[in-house]
Amino acid sequence: MSERPAVVPCVFYKDPIAALKWLEQAFGFELTVLLTDAQGNVGHSEMSFLNSAISVGGEWAGPQLGGAQMMAPASLGGAGTQFLRIALPEGLDAHCERARAAGARITAEPEDQFYGDRTYRAMDPEGHIWNFSQAVRVVSGEEMEQASGLKISTSLEGA
Repeated sequence: MSERPAVVPCVFYKDPIAALKWLEQAFGFELTVLLTDAQGNVGHSEMSFLNSAISVGGEWAGPQLGGAQMMAPASLGGAGTQFLRIALPEGLDAHCERARAAGARITAEPEDQFYGDRTYRAMDPEGHIWNFSQAVRVVSGEEMEQASGLKISTSLEGA
């Protein structure tokens, strides 16, 4: 049995089949599981990317959710509840151009950050924000604090 990731985020779309196709084309995700019912509706799907997985589902609500609804930002006036962060080992700028060519709206162009990563952000056709990063240099905690004015900590004491 293969090792499964401990955490598999799920993003919801009005058209999950279109989303699966788009995520392959734009970001290079690979479909690993697709379960559909007799009408072709997605019951479950998973995609892989590097050593991670993501699930893509259709919008839904039901008693199992205790009154919550799983919706795409496109159905919520652009509101979202997650921000998907993905670390690339290399090729961030080329990845951004691939996403742009597939129709992603680049909301933040590739830029070096104070913490040592180069990042860009893209919005998919249904409004999810994807943040891609690539480590480009090692930055000490002291350097990060000086550059940002923020206090770096690994403890909640004093928070």
